[in-house]
Amino acid sequence: MTLPFYNYFTNGETEENEYASSSWPGLKISAHERHIKAQSPRAAQALSSAVYGGGMFELDRIFNIYVDRHYRCDDPPRDIEQALNEWHEPRDQCAGLLTAVRLEHTSIQEYTSDEFGLLCCTTAGVSNAARAGSERTVFDTAGNKTMSSSRERSAPPARNLTMPPYVPGTINIMLWLNGRMTSGAMVNAVQTAVEAKAAALADAGVLDSENGLPATGTTTDAIVLAVRQAVEEPHPMITYAGTATTAGAAIGRLVYDTVTESLRAGLLWKERVRHK
Repeated sequence: MTLPFYNYFTNGETEENEYASSSWPGLKISAHERHIKAQSPRAAQALSSAVYGGGMFELDRIFNIYVDRHYRCDDPPRDIEQALNEWHEPRDQCAGLLTAVRLEHTSIQEYTSDEFGLLCCTTAGVSNAARAGSERTVFDTAGNKTMSSSRERSAPPARNLTMPPYVPGTINIMLWLNGRMTSGAMVNAVQTAVEAKAAALADAGVLDSENGLPATGTTTDAIVLAVRQAVEEPHPMITYAGTATTAGAAIGRLVYDTVTESLRAGLLWKERVRHK
């Protein structure tokens, strides 16, 4: 298993709180009491669905921040900004994710070739597992609760007073690609990563927490893809990143393996707690 921060969080071995990438020069991932921080020595082009720092922009840091399962929030970006201030971190050029997964279950795996290097860092929890395309409870932008079924669309939504649209659980994926990619290939890479995540959940037998169907993700998954885009290095331009490409195959394999590993670590922890 590749859980580099397991001993730091469970046994207090403070010297094991940093992971140095072998595929991206200078990229370091460090463990802290409430968060995992990935930092590159130079800014990279990123495509992100992060709750803080979403979109396409340049970043040099990604934070995966722990919140407990009772976390209730009307404004997650505000909470992340407050945390960055507390840690004396600049608020620009970074992305912030939230997770209720125990941080010792952070999985990191890497791949290196002549064309690119790749690091994948994942935390995976599925207490709010969901299946895309199925009938289930959904929320609109105002937080109103309704059903996604077409039979229910004409019915007025009922205001939800007990459950916010954002619920921590979450599969958070960081992908750091040391190479060059077109914007289209970056979108393609995210697509491949999501397919691999869904495959990992299917093989693990994870079900939608509401309707019992095979889950494809959770209701709050997030992903950040950072690409180094270093023109001074002889990496070829990647224009496709589907499953039939070397880049897509590596992305799929690392996402599948880290999702599976983080989930397995969480299940083993629950078993140990149950038998104490």
